[in-house]
Amino acid sequence: MKTWIVGVTGASGSVYALRTIEALLEAGSQVHIVFSEMAEKVVPYETGLAKEEFYQRLSEHFTRDKDFFPEENTDMFAGIASGSYPCDGMVIVPASMSTIGQLAAGYTPSLLTRAADVCLKQRRPLLIVPRETPLTTIHLRNMTTLSECGGVILPASPGFYKHPSSMEEIIDFTVGRILDCLKVENQLYHRWKGEGNRK
Repeated sequence: MKTWIVGVTGASGSVYALRTIEALLEAGSQVHIVFSEMAEKVVPYETGLAKEEFYQRLSEHFTRDKDFFPEENTDMFAGIASGSYPCDGMVIVPASMSTIGQLAAGYTPSLLTRAADVCLKQRRPLLIVPRETPLTTIHLRNMTTLSECGGVILPASPGFYKHPSSMEEIIDFTVGRILDCLKVENQLYHRWKGEGNRK
């Protein structure tokens, strides 16, 4: 069984985070979940679900502290803060420019940034899903730094070649690409098979 960390920051795009967590659990993975302080405000604003309400919804289908593990962003004694903890990688979705800047500078004052820094130093997959536009040169330089250190920059940029008919399809396109990068099998989106096979 694979074990992943999902970090949720205060950038807009909470729906990507919630769907990523659900999709990883549906694929049979264990998931450690870390909300930043701003995420705890942005997630209910965008989705109508406070953090504990989201955990309660997950509990209807999965087992807390067996399938998913809520972590406190201030708990630097958590297992995921250590490189010795068995973990397969991490996704920060959505990733705020503040969090990206901290990581690029090697500044890790929270569990979320520490866990991401651990993935970089242990050479584990770290996916960063920025949801910001336009981007300044500072943003681009910070993401370049993380890419050079082994991080994967995966912008929340949905494809429209399959003519999505719902918000869910648009979200699942990006979430499917996230799972692809983690090598987690999924059927969340229509894969391009060539111009001759459009259905």
